[in-house]
Formats: sequence, structure tokens, C-alpha cells
Amino acid sequence: MSVTLRGVGLAHANGKVALEAIDLHIAPGERVAIIGPSGAGKTTLLRLLATSLQPTRGTLDLLQHDPWRLAAGQRQRLRARIGLIHQAPPLPPRQRVVTAVLAGKLGQWPLAKGLLNLLYPLDASGAQAALARLDIADKLYQRCDQLSGGQLQRVGIARVLYQAPELILADEPVSAMDPVLAGHTLAVLNREAAERGMTLLASLHAVDLALAHFPRVIGIRDGRIAFDLPAADVQPAQLQALYANEQLQASPSLPVQAQPVHIPRC
Repeated sequence: MSVTLRGVGLAHANGKVALEAIDLHIAPGERVAIIGPSGAGKTTLLRLLATSLQPTRGTLDLLQHDPWRLAAGQRQRLRARIGLIHQAPPLPPRQRVVTAVLAGKLGQWPLAKGLLNLLYPLDASGAQAALARLDIADKLYQRCDQLSGGQLQRVGIARVLYQAPELILADEPVSAMDPVLAGHTLAVLNREAAERGMTLLASLHAVDLALAHFPRVIGIRDGRIAFDLPAADVQPAQLQALYANEQLQASPSLPVQAQPVHIPRC
């Protein structure tokens, strides 16, 4: 299912404009990276698409629905069709990994089944299969507070893969991983999305990962879309303009698709 924004803007209660005049169409099954400097509006855009924020102007068509014209119960069912991958997954420290992964289905299961799953994992083999795709099947019965930051991020990704949503929204999903593991994990996520026909939008600080793993790249600066291009068409000059006043380190000997552009983290 597609995602369409027409003239979307969002201003916070204090009057600060976070997004302005966003026109965007994401076709079903597309895989798109969102890049831009800190504070550009990347996370705000993902939160808006997750329906945790309501636009203050413009229209949003999300999986063939305007979420803010739906009743609360209908909007909750729409959210169950969206998978969220957080930079810092909200996993209870004492929860076992198997329970954390199976929680991906809570929005689809009846309440009684969800409560029973908290006491006894109802599909341990399914959770293990999702973890195996990310090379952490051996962590199935460990507690979340025994894992590293990168392992927790992979558990969060496994939970969304187990959920099997129509739309995946990933906010800095590999920020705690080393470059090799981050690239491998994004390759797995992209492959799974492509094979299952899931739409994927991911915000990334690492420009080289965005260019290497996503067919389409959207640059955002000051709450506006600076460019929206196939990854192969993104030029160094466009990246320099996007990250103006931010420290960039890129090797001129590498093609733009593989340039390791590193952005300072806030």
C-alpha cells in the first residue's frame, strides 16, 4: 500500500516548524532512505507516518486511509499494519528476547492471546527464525539487559520482521553497530522487505549506507525536501549542500554511491 503526503506541514505547540510543504509519494514495496543533518526533520517525518504526530496542514494518505479521519479503534488497527524500528528499542530490561520478538504480533492477536504470550512464548520457533535472519538466534532466551546496544537493535528489527507489517518505518536502526555489521543488517532488512513486498523507509546518518543499500534517497534539510533521487543519481555537490555547516569526511577517490560520509551525532 502506498504513502502520499500533499503539502504536509507540522508545527509544534511552541510554534517551531518541524516540517514544511512536504510533497511525497512512496509506492507499495519501495525501499527509501531519508538522510539529512541533525534536526532536519527526519525523525519527525517518521513519527508523522507512524501516526504518533498529527500534521498541522496538508493531507496524509497512509495505506489508503487518512489516519486522522478514522475513529480511534480504526486508527489503532491501521497502526498494527505498520512496523516501527527504533534507534533505542523500547524493550523492558528483564524481558526475554523471545517475548520481545513475539510482541511484534500483539497488535494482531486477541488480548487473551497477548497476555498468555507474556507468561509462555506461543511461537518460540517463529521468534528464533526471525532472530536467525540477523545472526542472533542464540540469544532467544537471554534477557534484554544482557545484550549490547547493537544486539538490542537487531532484536528490534527481528520483532518487526516477525510482525510482517505492510510498512516499515526505521529510525536510525543500525546506529549502535560497527560499519560491517550495520551494512550486513541493512542488507538483510532490505532483502526481507523486497521478498515480502513490504514498503521500507529508513532514516540514516551514514550516507554511505543509504547510497549502498537503498534504491531511492530523500534528502531533508530544515524541514523541507532538498532532493528526492535514485541513489545512483545523488551527486557530491548535493550532499555538500545538504550537510552545509556539518563536518563531512568523504574520500574523493570513491564513487558517490560508496563514499563514507560521516555525520557527527548529537
